Amino acid sequence: MAPRTIAYWTTTGLFALALTGGGFADLSGAPAVVAGITHLGYPAFLATILGVWKLLGVVALLAPGFTRLKEWAYAGFVFNLTGAAVSHVLGGDPVANVIPPLVLLTLGLASWALRPAERRLGEVLPA
Repeated sequence: MAPRTIAYWTTTGLFALALTGGGFADLSGAPAVVAGITHLGYPAFLATILGVWKLLGVVALLAPGFTRLKEWAYAGFVFNLTGAAVSHVLGGDPVANVIPPLVLLTLGLASWALRPAERRLGEVLPA
């Protein structure tokens, strides 16, 4: 197996694993999750919405085909993770709370950059 392929599946696997765990945590309604999201000024029900979208996004990333859907999933994760980091900064949280979404964002961007040709969109507009 080529090193690029190994790097793609490693970053994608770690990214998907973390987001799957986060999605299930969001859906659990656990007091820590509710406290965390309300501390940032968001309503508690947003955790349920984010949990569903995280799990659907992971399915989109791992399923074969559906290249346009994969691009949207990656974009959604960028919005989610940058929003989380900014929310922690603006909420006055310590740097230790800002780092995890940025690390996940880095994994996601690496996964996106390393994806094989069959997982990329072709030309959007012909030259």
